[in-house]
Amino acid sequence: MSTLLLAGALSLIFTLLMTPVFIKLFRRIGWGQFINEIGPDAHHAKKGTPTMGGIVVVVGVILSYFLASWMTGSTIELPAILVLFLMTGLGLVGFIDDFIKTHKKRSLGLTGWPKILGQVIVAVIFALLAINFPDENGITPASMSISFIRNTHFTFAALGGWLAIAAFLVWIILIVTSTSNAVNVTDGLDGLATGASIFTIGSFVIMNFWQQNQSCFSGRLDPQVAYKCYEVRDPLDLAIVAAAIVGGLIGFLWWNTSPAQIFLGDTGSMALGGALAALAILSQTELLLVILAGLFVIDTGSVIVQRAYFKVTKGKRIFLMSPIHHHFELKGWAEVTVVVRFWIISALFVVAGVGMFYLEWLTR
Repeated sequence: MSTLLLAGALSLIFTLLMTPVFIKLFRRIGWGQFINEIGPDAHHAKKGTPTMGGIVVVVGVILSYFLASWMTGSTIELPAILVLFLMTGLGLVGFIDDFIKTHKKRSLGLTGWPKILGQVIVAVIFALLAINFPDENGITPASMSISFIRNTHFTFAALGGWLAIAAFLVWIILIVTSTSNAVNVTDGLDGLATGASIFTIGSFVIMNFWQQNQSCFSGRLDPQVAYKCYEVRDPLDLAIVAAAIVGGLIGFLWWNTSPAQIFLGDTGSMALGGALAALAILSQTELLLVILAGLFVIDTGSVIVQRAYFKVTKGKRIFLMSPIHHHFELKGWAEVTVVVRFWIISALFVVAGVGMFYLEWLTR
């Protein structure tokens, strides 16, 4: 518990104090945001605002996790390393995208397929590592089963051999690319993705801590409730990483809220999507992520619906602009109003998801 609190506190202090330093550095080297000309008029004033703020968050999370573990003498476990790997790997893909934008002074960085390819490569490496290296209980960081609140009876292992591995890789690629792109799409207003990520990733602090208390391998469960135990590997370490991310985001939000002095950039939004995907996969809550990340699902879904409707009707639109947060801006809502109301929606989804998680344990 002390490691969890310390990791969150150290990460918060780092991003709160160091973000202004990075703001000055990014301004000096010209890492400013370029704005899409077809966006809301109010956004044009944001041109030149430092971007790639995700670097601050990722560095803060990594440093705080290892420093907190060292200070408390906690063991560093593989599942936490895998979360940091997927977060950093996708952050690197986002960084390349951001760097192209700032270097070529345009709002478009990597085109679609190269970006997807980068995500797929990182996801495949993560997946292969996650189903290897069993611990003393024979448990690997990830399982070959599709999970909701726990693993379901549907397991890719039943396919056998290389077909099982291939199907599992496709499943992980789907989760990773969908989640990282969903957070990326939502990162369109000052503080929107940052605040929503605090709620969503914060839910894993709660759920992973509960999984630790009810672990099948703790050796201290009451026999009357032992059948409810979780077979998640090292859930406390997952909770520590999640706490470090939440702390870092809270410190960063101080500078990222409207009017933002720095943006997450694709570096940050894709890194956060990677962290979310990794936490869901390793916590055996893959399908529950659809509810926990409900705001990201809605925002991304609005883009898909808009494009599909546009093609089917040959030029008509459902929304004034997608993602849907821009629709409400064009309807006359102030940016801060949109952000706060979307934060409320995100929090409600998280409450619903965590509630379902606990209700499953009560009624099991």
